[in-house]
Amino acid sequence: MRARIIVDIPRCKVLVSQRIHPLFVLVFGIGAMAAGLIACGNKSEEPPKKPAPVPVQSGFLRLSPEERSRIKLEVVPVRSGMYRAVREFPATIQANQNELAEVTSLIRGRVVKVHVDVGQDVKKGALLAMLHSVDLGVVEGDYLKAGARLHEAEKAHARAMELYDNKAMSLAELQRREAAMKTVRAELRQTKNRLELLGVPREEIDRLDLELTIKADVPIRAPFDGRVIMRNLTRGEVVETDQKLFTVADLSNVWVIANVPEKDVAFIKTDQAVEMAAASYPHAVFNGTITYVGDVLDPETRAMRVRVTAPNPDRLLKPEMFAVVRVYAAPDPAVLTVPLAAIQTGLAGQVVFVEHADGEFEARPVRIGGEYDNLVAILEGVQEGERVVAQGSFALKSELEQDKIEATP
Repeated sequence: MRARIIVDIPRCKVLVSQRIHPLFVLVFGIGAMAAGLIACGNKSEEPPKKPAPVPVQSGFLRLSPEERSRIKLEVVPVRSGMYRAVREFPATIQANQNELAEVTSLIRGRVVKVHVDVGQDVKKGALLAMLHSVDLGVVEGDYLKAGARLHEAEKAHARAMELYDNKAMSLAELQRREAAMKTVRAELRQTKNRLELLGVPREEIDRLDLELTIKADVPIRAPFDGRVIMRNLTRGEVVETDQKLFTVADLSNVWVIANVPEKDVAFIKTDQAVEMAAASYPHAVFNGTITYVGDVLDPETRAMRVRVTAPNPDRLLKPEMFAVVRVYAAPDPAVLTVPLAAIQTGLAGQVVFVEHADGEFEARPVRIGGEYDNLVAILEGVQEGERVVAQGSFALKSELEQDKIEATP
């Protein structure tokens, strides 16, 4: 006999078809039905899968009141107003090279006396030191000899004129004595010029003409009003013409040499007023004017040399001091600003955290401009009146990055 038994249970179907004994078919059918019920029952009792988490919108962060209190957030509005970008550049103070002199001697000599020391203020023409020079004595002797020969030649020419007038001397002899007189006069003039080139003042030359005595003293004098900032000689020392004896500088105004990076060259203009701060006077502000802007950038540092001339009436600014030059750009009347602490840098660039309702914060990319004190200009990304996180923005950035890591499968 052929039996065909179909067992149909929800989500389970069993088909049995075989030529067997009817009693066996009945028993087998009952057993298959029971096994099918057990198998299908087991499948229906499997636990349901957990639903997938609802994805949070990228760049948003929600904090509970407890979390917000723990982080201690400070939220401030985006403001609009007058803004001036400022740039600061490192600098070094130097003496004004136009008011600085390296004092040397024009002739070799021995130091007889030094009249000033470092740090002393001097007036123009003040005696700094006195040298005694054998070489100067030789030149002064030549000058006196030339003067004596000229005196003799002038007397000989005068006698020749009298003899020629009395027909006692020929014209040729008169002309010869006149030529000899002119030659000696030229020699005297040449020797006098040598004395002047050696720095001998006119008063000393007049003394030579009057007293006819050799002193061979070489006075070293200050070229202008200023302060002695270097001394390089001692009493009894023999100095040469290439030796720097003193440095005299007028420190009533100084130079401040700054190095400006290539990206900030556009901020610099000649005759531009600037501010300065010296490391020695952190709370003082000095004013100056840009008097020179370099034409070539340093190939190694990619920086431009800028010179600022600053008044220094109280002599507070001293050569070789470190300083900072502060340059202001033209004011912009309507610029959005936020505290500098509100700016955070992430993978998407610079962002601020904008506050929304219900403790939600948005990490919004922004484009920033210049900085001024603790404010930074926002060129794009936020609107006036929106509230951004200042204090605590770094903590929000860390929370947001942690959430992204945990959400990554």
